[in-house]
Amino acid sequence: MFTKSQQNGIFLLVCIIIILQAIYYFSDFYSENSAEGLTQEEIEGFQSQIDSIKLARAEADSVKIFPFNPNYITDFKGYTLGMSMEEIDKLHQFRNENKWINSAEDFQRVTGVSDTLLGEISPYFKFPDWVIEAAREKAAAQTATRVLVSDLNKAEAEDLQKVNGIGEVLANRIVNYRTKIAGFRSEIQLKDIYGLNYETREKLEQQFRVFKNEEFSLTNINEAKVLDLVEVPYIEYELAREIIDYRQLHEEINSFEELSKIESFPSDKIDRIQLYLSLD
Repeated sequence: MFTKSQQNGIFLLVCIIIILQAIYYFSDFYSENSAEGLTQEEIEGFQSQIDSIKLARAEADSVKIFPFNPNYITDFKGYTLGMSMEEIDKLHQFRNENKWINSAEDFQRVTGVSDTLLGEISPYFKFPDWVIEAAREKAAAQTATRVLVSDLNKAEAEDLQKVNGIGEVLANRIVNYRTKIAGFRSEIQLKDIYGLNYETREKLEQQFRVFKNEEFSLTNINEAKVLDLVEVPYIEYELAREIIDYRQLHEEINSFEELSKIESFPSDKIDRIQLYLSLD
Protein backbone atom coordinates (compact mmCIF):
# COMPACT_ATOMS: atom_id res chain seq x y z
CA MET A 1 0.00 0.00 0.00
CA PHE A 2 2.96 2.35 0.62
CA THR A 3 5.68 3.37 -1.78
CA LYS A 4 9.34 2.65 -1.14
CA SER A 5 10.01 6.16 0.18
CA GLN A 6 6.94 6.04 2.46
CA GLN A 7 8.07 2.73 3.92
CA ASN A 8 11.54 4.17 4.60
CA GLY A 9 9.99 7.19 6.32
CA ILE A 10 7.80 5.03 8.56
CA PHE A 11 10.76 2.84 9.43
CA LEU A 12 12.87 5.91 10.30
CA LEU A 13 10.07 7.33 12.51
CA VAL A 14 9.73 4.05 14.40
CA CYS A 15 13.51 3.94 14.96
CA ILE A 16 13.51 7.49 16.35
CA ILE A 17 10.65 6.67 18.75
CA ILE A 18 12.45 3.54 19.99
CA ILE A 19 15.70 5.47 20.53
CA LEU A 20 13.91 8.27 22.48
CA GLN A 21 12.08 5.74 24.66
CA ALA A 22 15.36 3.98 25.42
CA ILE A 23 17.05 7.27 26.36
CA TYR A 24 14.13 8.22 28.64
CA TYR A 25 14.09 4.81 30.31
CA PHE A 26 17.81 4.29 30.87
CA SER A 27 18.96 7.88 31.52
CA ASP A 28 18.99 9.54 34.97
CA PHE A 29 17.87 13.15 34.67
CA TYR A 30 18.09 13.91 38.40
CA SER A 31 21.08 15.88 39.50
CA GLU A 32 21.92 16.83 43.04
CA ASN A 33 23.47 19.96 41.69
CA SER A 34 20.39 20.95 39.72
CA ALA A 35 19.79 23.92 42.05
CA GLU A 36 23.39 25.10 41.89
CA GLY A 37 22.57 27.37 38.96
CA LEU A 38 19.97 29.34 41.02
CA THR A 39 20.86 32.54 42.77
CA GLN A 40 20.21 33.07 46.48
CA GLU A 41 17.44 35.55 45.65
CA GLU A 42 15.67 32.99 43.45
CA ILE A 43 15.94 30.31 46.15
CA GLU A 44 14.46 32.68 48.73
CA GLY A 45 11.66 33.51 46.31
CA PHE A 46 10.80 29.81 45.86
CA GLN A 47 10.91 29.30 49.64
CA SER A 48 8.59 32.27 50.20
CA GLN A 49 6.07 30.79 47.76
CA ILE A 50 6.23 27.43 49.54
CA ASP A 51 5.66 29.12 52.93
CA SER A 52 2.68 31.02 51.53
CA ILE A 53 1.13 27.80 50.25
CA LYS A 54 1.63 26.12 53.63
CA LEU A 55 0.08 29.08 55.45
CA ALA A 56 -2.92 29.15 53.11
CA ARG A 57 -3.45 25.43 53.61
CA ALA A 58 -3.24 25.82 57.41
CA GLU A 59 -5.82 28.62 57.33
CA ALA A 60 -8.11 26.52 55.16
CA ASP A 61 -7.85 23.62 57.58
CA SER A 62 -8.59 25.79 60.65
CA VAL A 63 -12.13 25.94 62.07
CA LYS A 64 -13.88 29.32 62.12
CA ILE A 65 -15.73 29.89 65.41
CA PHE A 66 -19.07 31.69 65.53
CA PRO A 67 -20.80 32.95 68.71
CA PHE A 68 -22.48 30.08 70.56
CA ASN A 69 -24.15 29.20 73.86
CA PRO A 70 -21.74 26.93 75.80
CA ASN A 71 -24.71 25.14 77.38
CA TYR A 72 -25.41 23.39 74.08
CA ILE A 73 -21.95 22.15 73.06
CA THR A 74 -22.16 18.79 71.29
CA ASP A 75 -19.40 16.17 71.19
CA PHE A 76 -18.35 17.30 67.72
CA LYS A 77 -18.49 21.00 68.65
CA GLY A 78 -16.39 20.38 71.76
CA TYR A 79 -13.85 18.39 69.76
CA THR A 80 -13.47 21.15 67.16
CA LEU A 81 -13.00 23.68 69.98
CA GLY A 82 -10.10 21.64 71.38
CA MET A 83 -11.86 20.14 74.40
CA SER A 84 -11.02 16.64 75.59
CA MET A 85 -13.69 13.95 75.86
CA GLU A 86 -13.43 14.11 79.65
CA GLU A 87 -14.13 17.84 79.63
CA ILE A 88 -17.09 17.38 77.27
CA ASP A 89 -18.50 14.59 79.45
CA LYS A 90 -18.28 16.82 82.54
CA LEU A 91 -20.28 19.50 80.74
CA HIS A 92 -22.95 17.03 79.61
CA GLN A 93 -23.22 15.56 83.11
CA PHE A 94 -23.67 19.04 84.55
CA ARG A 95 -26.42 19.84 82.03
CA ASN A 96 -28.17 16.52 82.65
CA GLU A 97 -28.68 17.73 86.23
CA ASN A 98 -30.70 20.62 84.76
CA LYS A 99 -28.02 23.14 85.69
CA TRP A 100 -26.84 26.00 83.50
CA ILE A 101 -23.57 27.68 82.59
CA ASN A 102 -24.00 31.44 83.04
CA SER A 103 -20.43 32.72 82.71
CA ALA A 104 -16.96 31.84 81.47
CA GLU A 105 -15.96 31.18 85.07
CA ASP A 106 -18.80 28.66 85.43
CA PHE A 107 -17.68 26.94 82.23
CA GLN A 108 -14.11 26.49 83.46
CA ARG A 109 -15.25 25.39 86.92
CA VAL A 110 -17.52 22.70 85.47
CA THR A 111 -15.35 21.41 82.61
CA GLY A 112 -11.88 22.08 83.99
CA VAL A 113 -10.55 23.49 80.69
CA SER A 114 -7.20 25.24 80.77
CA ASP A 115 -6.83 29.00 81.00
CA THR A 116 -5.35 29.02 77.50
CA LEU A 117 -8.32 27.25 75.90
CA LEU A 118 -10.79 29.32 77.93
CA GLY A 119 -9.13 32.50 76.71
CA GLU A 120 -9.46 31.34 73.11
CA ILE A 121 -13.13 30.32 73.14
CA SER A 122 -14.75 32.44 75.88
CA PRO A 123 -14.94 35.58 73.65
CA TYR A 124 -17.39 33.60 71.49
CA PHE A 125 -19.71 32.67 74.39
CA LYS A 126 -23.22 34.03 73.80
CA PHE A 127 -25.63 33.98 76.74
CA PRO A 128 -29.32 35.07 76.78
CA ASP A 129 -30.01 38.73 77.51
CA TRP A 130 -31.55 37.95 80.90
CA VAL A 131 -28.35 36.19 81.98
CA ILE A 132 -26.25 39.18 80.96
CA GLU A 133 -28.61 41.57 82.77
CA ALA A 134 -28.53 39.41 85.91
CA ALA A 135 -24.74 39.43 85.85
CA ARG A 136 -24.74 43.23 85.57
CA GLU A 137 -27.15 43.57 88.49
CA LYS A 138 -25.00 41.24 90.56
CA ALA A 139 -21.89 43.27 89.76
CA ALA A 140 -23.75 46.49 90.61
CA ALA A 141 -24.90 45.00 93.91
CA GLN A 142 -21.36 43.95 94.76
CA THR A 143 -20.13 47.44 93.94
CA ALA A 144 -22.86 48.95 96.10
CA THR A 145 -21.80 46.86 99.05
CA ARG A 146 -18.25 48.15 98.72
CA VAL A 147 -19.42 51.78 98.58
CA LEU A 148 -21.23 53.27 101.57
CA VAL A 149 -24.61 54.40 100.25
CA SER A 150 -26.58 57.04 102.17
CA ASP A 151 -30.23 58.03 102.10
CA LEU A 152 -30.72 60.90 99.68
CA ASN A 153 -33.66 62.20 101.70
CA LYS A 154 -31.55 62.55 104.84
CA ALA A 155 -28.38 63.97 103.29
CA GLU A 156 -27.31 67.48 104.23
CA ALA A 157 -25.96 69.97 101.73
CA GLU A 158 -22.46 69.45 103.14
CA ASP A 159 -22.75 65.70 102.47
CA LEU A 160 -23.78 66.28 98.86
CA GLN A 161 -20.81 68.55 98.26
CA LYS A 162 -18.50 65.55 98.75
CA VAL A 163 -19.61 64.30 95.34
CA ASN A 164 -17.30 65.44 92.59
CA GLY A 165 -19.09 68.08 90.50
CA ILE A 166 -21.50 69.30 93.19
CA GLY A 167 -20.71 72.64 94.78
CA GLU A 168 -22.45 74.66 97.46
CA VAL A 169 -25.02 76.20 95.12
CA LEU A 170 -26.02 72.91 93.51
CA ALA A 171 -26.13 71.08 96.86
CA ASN A 172 -28.48 73.72 98.33
CA ARG A 173 -30.61 73.54 95.18
CA ILE A 174 -31.03 69.76 95.66
CA VAL A 175 -31.98 70.14 99.31
CA ASN A 176 -34.46 72.95 98.58
CA TYR A 177 -36.12 70.96 95.80
CA ARG A 178 -36.36 67.94 98.10
CA THR A 179 -38.15 70.07 100.66
CA LYS A 180 -40.49 71.48 98.01
CA ILE A 181 -41.68 68.03 96.87
CA ALA A 182 -41.76 66.62 100.43
CA GLY A 183 -38.94 64.20 99.78
CA PHE A 184 -37.64 62.30 96.80
CA ARG A 185 -39.54 59.17 95.87
CA SER A 186 -37.04 58.02 93.25
CA GLU A 187 -33.62 59.00 91.92
CA ILE A 188 -35.23 59.89 88.59
CA GLN A 189 -36.54 63.07 90.22
CA LEU A 190 -32.98 64.36 90.19
CA LYS A 191 -33.59 65.06 86.51
CA ASP A 192 -35.61 68.10 87.60
CA ILE A 193 -32.65 69.73 89.37
CA TYR A 194 -31.41 72.60 87.23
CA GLY A 195 -27.67 72.41 86.56
CA LEU A 196 -27.32 68.75 87.56
CA ASN A 197 -25.98 67.07 84.40
CA TYR A 198 -26.07 63.36 83.61
CA GLU A 199 -22.47 62.59 84.61
CA THR A 200 -22.76 64.31 87.98
CA ARG A 201 -26.13 62.65 88.61
CA GLU A 202 -24.55 59.24 87.99
CA LYS A 203 -21.83 59.99 90.54
CA LEU A 204 -24.42 61.22 93.04
CA GLU A 205 -26.49 58.04 92.69
CA GLN A 206 -23.43 55.92 93.46
CA GLN A 207 -23.28 57.40 96.96
CA PHE A 208 -26.88 58.47 97.64
CA ARG A 209 -30.07 56.53 96.93
CA VAL A 210 -33.74 56.91 97.81
CA PHE A 211 -34.56 54.31 100.43
CA LYS A 212 -38.04 52.82 100.54
CA ASN A 213 -40.37 54.91 102.65
CA GLU A 214 -43.65 53.40 103.85
CA GLU A 215 -45.01 56.89 104.56
CA PHE A 216 -45.30 57.64 100.86
CA SER A 217 -48.88 57.01 99.70
CA LEU A 218 -50.38 56.96 96.21
CA THR A 219 -53.39 58.92 95.04
CA ASN A 220 -55.99 57.02 93.02
CA ILE A 221 -56.31 59.05 89.84
CA ASN A 222 -59.76 57.60 89.13
CA GLU A 223 -61.13 58.76 92.48
CA ALA A 224 -59.04 61.85 93.21
CA LYS A 225 -60.53 65.31 93.37
CA VAL A 226 -58.91 68.44 92.02
CA LEU A 227 -57.30 69.35 95.33
CA ASP A 228 -55.91 65.84 95.67
CA LEU A 229 -54.19 66.07 92.29
CA VAL A 230 -52.82 69.54 93.05
CA GLU A 231 -50.78 68.01 95.85
CA VAL A 232 -48.74 66.13 93.25
CA PRO A 233 -45.60 68.27 92.70
CA TYR A 234 -45.88 68.28 88.92
CA ILE A 235 -49.62 69.00 88.64
CA GLU A 236 -51.01 72.53 88.89
CA TYR A 237 -54.64 73.49 89.36
CA GLU A 238 -55.52 73.95 85.69
CA LEU A 239 -53.93 70.63 84.74
CA ALA A 240 -55.78 68.91 87.60
CA ARG A 241 -59.08 70.26 86.22
CA GLU A 242 -58.23 68.93 82.74
CA ILE A 243 -57.42 65.48 84.16
CA ILE A 244 -60.76 65.38 85.97
CA ASP A 245 -62.59 66.46 82.81
CA TYR A 246 -60.81 63.81 80.76
CA ARG A 247 -61.67 61.13 83.34
CA GLN A 248 -65.33 62.10 83.35
CA LEU A 249 -65.46 62.12 79.57
CA HIS A 250 -63.90 58.67 79.25
CA GLU A 251 -65.42 57.32 82.48
CA GLU A 252 -62.05 55.94 83.62
CA ILE A 253 -58.31 56.27 83.07
CA ASN A 254 -56.85 52.85 82.31
CA SER A 255 -53.19 53.76 81.86
CA PHE A 256 -50.85 56.65 82.55
CA GLU A 257 -50.10 56.84 78.83
CA GLU A 258 -53.67 58.10 78.32
CA LEU A 259 -52.74 61.28 80.15
CA SER A 260 -50.47 62.28 77.25
CA LYS A 261 -53.65 62.87 75.22
CA ILE A 262 -54.33 65.90 77.41
CA GLU A 263 -52.86 68.87 75.55
CA SER A 264 -51.16 70.58 78.50
CA PHE A 265 -50.00 67.38 80.21
CA PRO A 266 -46.15 67.25 80.62
CA SER A 267 -45.53 63.88 78.93
CA ASP A 268 -41.79 64.17 79.52
CA LYS A 269 -42.45 63.92 83.28
CA ILE A 270 -44.84 60.97 83.24
CA ASP A 271 -42.21 58.74 84.88
CA ARG A 272 -42.08 61.10 87.88
CA ILE A 273 -45.80 61.84 88.05
CA GLN A 274 -46.76 58.18 88.27
CA LEU A 275 -44.65 57.94 91.45
CA TYR A 276 -47.56 59.71 93.17
CA LEU A 277 -50.54 58.15 91.43
CA SER A 278 -52.25 54.79 91.06
CA LEU A 279 -54.97 53.56 88.71
CA ASP A 280 -57.01 51.73 91.33
